[in-house]
This record gives sequence, structure tokens and C-alpha cells, in this order.
Amino acid sequence: MRTLREIPALRETLGDARRRGERIALVPTMGNLHDGHLALVAAARERADVVIATIFVNPLQFGAGEDLDAYPRTLEEDQARLEAAGCDLLFAPDTTTVYPRGLEAQTRIVVPEVSEGLCGASRPGHFDGVSTVVGMLFNLVQPDLACFGEKDYQQLAVIRRMVADLHFPIEIVGVPIVRAEDGLALSSRNGYLSPEQRAIAPRLYATLCELREGLEAGSTPSALLEQGRTRLEEAGFEPDYLELRAADLGPATTATREAVLLAAARLGTTRLIDNLTLTLPR
Repeated sequence: MRTLREIPALRETLGDARRRGERIALVPTMGNLHDGHLALVAAARERADVVIATIFVNPLQFGAGEDLDAYPRTLEEDQARLEAAGCDLLFAPDTTTVYPRGLEAQTRIVVPEVSEGLCGASRPGHFDGVSTVVGMLFNLVQPDLACFGEKDYQQLAVIRRMVADLHFPIEIVGVPIVRAEDGLALSSRNGYLSPEQRAIAPRLYATLCELREGLEAGSTPSALLEQGRTRLEEAGFEPDYLELRAADLGPATTATREAVLLAAARLGTTRLIDNLTLTLPR
């Protein structure tokens, strides 16, 4: 696996692959990799001749008071894991390479509607930062496909909308959530949990499973969601949101069949997110 840090080298290397007619897959990450990230690499490996991962802790998607400075940087370990997973190239630029004129002067991509509410409400500007850097990576790499995890359900929806609206000729592949044995969705931020908090954390997924069972049995959504919030609070969480939406993140109505339960909650200072898709009864 080659590690590239500069844009000209990236373009030259990928240009060679493109001239050979090779299919290119992109896996964007912020590093501190876990098995969920490696599942993205595996999905890319199945679909492409050349797999390129990126590691860039994007300051544009962190808000005031969030964990930008504390976010783990584990490049050497990440390189070893990517190479073992079959990644061909790693692009790991520094901030001045990506934003040479600084953050304030940076042109931004805003994806309306689907970025609003949920994490977009509690993290203002977050999805503008995500869509901007992903759009930039799409321009630099020009992949045939890109793989993103379904754990970040709203982020995946934002990227799909951006690709459709801006006519990027890129296939977006959603990769199912990878979970620990106790059900906790894998996340780089799980490392912030104390042992006591880590023991509580699986209750987020367990609560979503209980709610899905009730909803698929025909229970009233509003009452179930209120019960779910109470269960999370009793377990020690501070719920940010717990919502039922249509699969496209529009409002869930009596006509909705394919839906998704989405939750975000804090344990101490760690913010966890999760989701479950479901089919509502007629």
C-alpha cells in the first residue's frame, strides 16, 4: 500500500489507474480505524480494481466545543490495518493541503432539507463540513464508487442527495452497521467511554430493538418513542433525539411503510448514534 500526502501525486497515481481502465473505489475516513471501517474497505475491494482510503480529521465538520483536538490520530496503526485489509492507496493530507486558504475562506457545499433536523439540529454546520470535504475528495479522486457506513444514516442520505443534485457519476454504496457482540455499533468515539459507560452503552441498541418490535406489531409511535426516551434516561443516557422517520428521512406518516428509527444520546461526554430500519404494518 502506498501512502500519498500531496494532491499532484494523488492525481498522477489515479490517472495511471484510470488510463489502464481500472475501476476505482473510495473509502473516506477520519482514521482511528476499527472493524466497521475495514468492512468499508472489504466492500470496496469486492467492487473495484483499485481501493483508495483517505484519512483526514476534517475541522470543518467539528463545531465549537466538540472533540477536534482530542480526536485520536493513529496513522501508523491505521496504515497497518488498511494494508492488511487489501487497500491499495492511502491519501492522508494535512489541513493546509485540503484548505490552503483557511476554513473561513473555504467554498462550501450545502445540502438542504435532508441535512436538517436530527444531527443537523444539534450539530449546526456539521453536514456542510461533511458535504464540502466529501465533494472535494470526489473531485480529487474521481472514483467510480464510494463506500459509507449505514451507522451514519443521515450522513449517507446527505451524500446520496449531493451526488444526485450535483450529477456526480459515482455509485454510493451503503455498508451495514458493524456491531460488537453486545450490539453496540462500532465507532471511533466508543474509546472515550469509561468501563462503566461501556457496560451501559449497548442499551441504546437494545432500546431501538424493543421499539422496532413494538412498531412492527402496530403500537402507536408517539407513545413508544416516549417510553424509549424514558428507558434511555433511566439507563443513564442523556437523549439528544429519538425519532421515527421515513426511510428517505422525510416525516413518517400513516402511509409510510419503509422507515428508520434514529437515536443520538450522550453517556457522559461521549455522543453515541445508532439506527434501525423497519417495515411498518399496513
